[in-house]
Amino acid sequence: MDFNYSLGLSRGESDSDAGASSGGGAPGTSSNRRPRGRPPGSKNKPKPPIIVTRDTPNALRSHVLEVSTDVDIMESISNYARRRGRGVCILSGSGTVANVNIRQPASPAATVVTLHGRFEILSLSGTVLPPPAPPGSSGISIFLSGGQGQVVGGSVVGPLMASGPVVLMAASFANAVFERLPLEEEDAAAANANANANASGVGAPTTQYEFE
Repeated sequence: MDFNYSLGLSRGESDSDAGASSGGGAPGTSSNRRPRGRPPGSKNKPKPPIIVTRDTPNALRSHVLEVSTDVDIMESISNYARRRGRGVCILSGSGTVANVNIRQPASPAATVVTLHGRFEILSLSGTVLPPPAPPGSSGISIFLSGGQGQVVGGSVVGPLMASGPVVLMAASFANAVFERLPLEEEDAAAANANANANASGVGAPTTQYEFE
C-alpha cells in the first residue's frame, strides 16, 4: 500500500513539497552571505592635495621685477618695499643703465664717481628695507661693463636710471631681527637660547623690525 495515498496526497504534490524543502533553502542562504574582500572602488583613492593658505612671517617670497626705461631703479625698489611692507633683497639684475653715481671701495668715503654714458649691468645686489628700518641698513652695489670693455663697480649713490628694460631677481621678507656685532658673552648666550627656542617652536623675546 502506498503511504502517500493513505494520507490523501498525490505523488506529484509530495515530490514538489520535497523539492521545495530540500532545494529551496539554498538560494536564500547564498543571498544573505556577505561578499569577501573590499567593495569595488574602496581602495587606491587619490588623496586630496595639501594646500597652504597662509605663509609664516619668516617666509621668503621670490619676485621677478621689471623696471621700465627712464625710471629710477633705486626709487622704484624703495617704493615697492614701502607699499608692500616687506624688505627686498636684490639677488641679481640685467639690463642697461646710464649716468651712474657710485662710491668705490678704494676711494675716500665722501668721494662719488659719476659714470657718463650707457653701461651694461654685470651684477646688482643689495637690500632695501621699508621704515622703520635702522639707518644705513639699506644699500645697493653694482658692477658695470662699459662700451670699451672696462669693468667698474661700487655702491650706488643717488638715482640709478634705467636706459632700457631692467629685470631684477629678488626675494622679500616680512620681518628681520636686528642685532649688533660682535656679541658680548651674555648676548651670545641669549642668542643661543633664542635660536634653540625658535628651533623648538617656542617663542622668545627678540628685537625685530616688523614691516607693516
